Amino acid sequence: MSYPDSENATVLLIVVIVLSFIAASSLNVYPLSPSMATLRPMVMIMVLIYWLLFQPRYVGIFTAFTVGLIADLLMDTHLGQQAFAAVVVALVIKITSIYVRQLNTVSAWLIASLGLVVFQVNLWILQMFIQNVFVAQSAFSLFMSIISWPLVLFALRKFSR
Repeated sequence: MSYPDSENATVLLIVVIVLSFIAASSLNVYPLSPSMATLRPMVMIMVLIYWLLFQPRYVGIFTAFTVGLIADLLMDTHLGQQAFAAVVVALVIKITSIYVRQLNTVSAWLIASLGLVVFQVNLWILQMFIQNVFVAQSAFSLFMSIISWPLVLFALRKFSR
C-alpha cells in the first residue's frame, strides 16, 4: 500500500533532480572569457556526485551515463568521453559509499573530491588515447570544483531531506 504523500514527495524529488541538472548544464555552457573558462568548476559532475551520494535510489549508473552524454553534446567533446568518465565516477561513488558509515559534510566532501579526481583523470587518459592531447589547464577546473563542491552540497541539501 502506498501513500499519496510519499508519491507526491517522490515526484517532487525527481523534478528537483531534473531541474538541478538543467541548471548545472546551463552553468556549464555559460560563456566566459578564456582566462575565466579555465577556472570553471565541473558543475554537472558535481551535481551528479551529490545526487549519487544523497539519493542513490533515484540516481545511478544510467543517470550518470545520460548526464555524461548530455555533457558530451553540450561541451562538444567526443561522444562518450564524459559519459564513460561519469559512469566510472558513479561506480567509484557507489563502491566508496558502501564503506562510509555516516555521511557528514567532511566525508561527503572527501568522497566528492575523489569522484572529481577520478572524472578528470579519466578524461585526461581518454583524451591522450583518442586525441593525443593533454589539457593541463583542466587541473585548475578540478581544483575549483573541489573547492566549490560544498556550495553544491549546501544548495541542494534542503531538497534531499
